[in-house]
Amino acid sequence: MAQQQRIVVVTGGASGIGAACAEVLAQDGWKVVVADINLAQAQQVAQRIGGVAWEIDVASDASVAQAAAGIESEVGPVYGLVNSAGIIQQPLPPHELGMDAFDRVQQIDFRGTYVACREFARAMLARKAGSIVNISSVAGSRSMRLHSYSPAKAAVINMTQCLAAEWGANWVRVNAVAPGYTLTPALEGAIARGERQVDGALANSPLPRLVQPTEIANGVAFLLSDRASAITGINVPIDCGWLSGTTWDMYGGLPHTNQ
Repeated sequence: MAQQQRIVVVTGGASGIGAACAEVLAQDGWKVVVADINLAQAQQVAQRIGGVAWEIDVASDASVAQAAAGIESEVGPVYGLVNSAGIIQQPLPPHELGMDAFDRVQQIDFRGTYVACREFARAMLARKAGSIVNISSVAGSRSMRLHSYSPAKAAVINMTQCLAAEWGANWVRVNAVAPGYTLTPALEGAIARGERQVDGALANSPLPRLVQPTEIANGVAFLLSDRASAITGINVPIDCGWLSGTTWDMYGGLPHTNQ
């Protein structure tokens, strides 16, 4: 009898890093549920990869709970979860960043990730098998003019460690991947609006280029897989080395800036 295909849910799977994760995981043999608030776009991705589309709003506790229960019932047991649903924010000083905008980022990027972990983990814990990867960000490890987004992503990193420690006894692993400046439609739009300047990011990256979404997805696929069976509670930067290069300005910059 053929082994049953493992099921993975990718929130925010209709675009950007989430869509790249869905594609790579499908290539790796997973049955992928593309879960997104934009159902029509999720259906396009699902059709392309041979997966299943599911509507979910991570800002709604009820929506997440219904999705978790519905997917378990109608698609099958969920072994993997990738939390990629998220939004970005305008780079504004605190006195110009409205609290509605602040709260919306926290609600989706942090709280939405937590609620998705909580609801999808219920069945994983009962089965004593599961793997979760949260999409954090290098913004969670550095000071940036993103006074809601950066703290939200820092919270995701810490939450990942907390959940890994909590759920390890039930053989549910929880890890995170921290993308650097990744060439997604969201970043391209922010660059076009003048909200992001990539020259500095390239100058501070030992590998002087932007990250491709598929490169993030490859890291996610590894952490989800049995190849990472002893890995839990970590946050893996995939950033072309940006975190390691940001302090070299005082010494004349990285070698490639002087070539």
